[in-house]
Amino acid sequence: MVKIMRVAIVEGDGIGKEVIPAAVEVLDALDLPIEKVPLELGYGKWEKCGVAIDEKDLEILKSCDCVLFGAITTPTDPNYKSVLLTIRKELDMYANIRPIKPLPGLVGVTGKNDFDLVIVRENTEGMYSSIEEIHDDVAYTKRVVSRKGSERIARSACKLAKDRKNEITIVHKSNVLKSDTLFLGVCREVAASEGVEYRDMLVDAMAYSLMSYPERYDVVVTTNLFGDILSDMSAALVGSLGLVPSANIGDKYAFFEPVHGSAPDIAGKGIANPIAAILSMKMMLEWMGYEREAALVESAVEFSIKENITTPDLGGSSSTSDVGKLMADHIRNNL
Repeated sequence: MVKIMRVAIVEGDGIGKEVIPAAVEVLDALDLPIEKVPLELGYGKWEKCGVAIDEKDLEILKSCDCVLFGAITTPTDPNYKSVLLTIRKELDMYANIRPIKPLPGLVGVTGKNDFDLVIVRENTEGMYSSIEEIHDDVAYTKRVVSRKGSERIARSACKLAKDRKNEITIVHKSNVLKSDTLFLGVCREVAASEGVEYRDMLVDAMAYSLMSYPERYDVVVTTNLFGDILSDMSAALVGSLGLVPSANIGDKYAFFEPVHGSAPDIAGKGIANPIAAILSMKMMLEWMGYEREAALVESAVEFSIKENITTPDLGGSSSTSDVGKLMADHIRNNL
């Protein structure tokens, strides 16, 4: 009997309410045994209920196999509990995987398209530990780097590397942040034990090198904040934040989301690029084992670009829903 996968569908806020319906339309075209479980989370819920995510929401998420997620607006209000940090920690999804790969026919700020790299970001500690103190004249955030956290993200990076070029680049700032000496040391130990070649770079040098010579890198592993910044920056290499997908992976749960945020400045205009959300859904299919269907989704994305049925950020004039519909039709015609 084929297992029916339960997928929590969380649109979230802003353009999440536009790109996720487009991704779901493409998913539905595949006609897979998937039960969709809609769930409201985020700033909109917080405004109505006073909480952005509660225990019942977490129970629903844990009852599902994985999550397809849009975007969240996070206000500066200190009473607001981050939805993303809460989910990542409660479901212990410690590996954030962000592929940076140009799509056919598109180039970013460097004009290069000869690279294919993955940023593997530790997802549950570092500067996003949520251990903070806020006072009138001073604020503290505790940076947590543990052997356990460093070891398991290093193993995730090495596992990916073995299916690629068998090399990793460890990014850190151990010359200033002594907690990074632990991260660097553990990553080196794990890579050596796994038979994976490794090198390391300081994060500031890496930022320059990554934007100048992306073809030099394959699997990049780093801590939470550095990975967040480097992967968002790397979106410029492929042409748009609207093109970069991501996966949050743990030992039991998985969570798939576009790298971009809720973009309130364009929300409701129907011009948000759904490709990152659709490629995140493609990563979800790969995680489920639907390799053929994932390849169909990728071909639909490439077809959309080839036909110039794209949103304004890519020079097109199509709406978010138009792009989703075209891809869904392409899949139905090629199943």
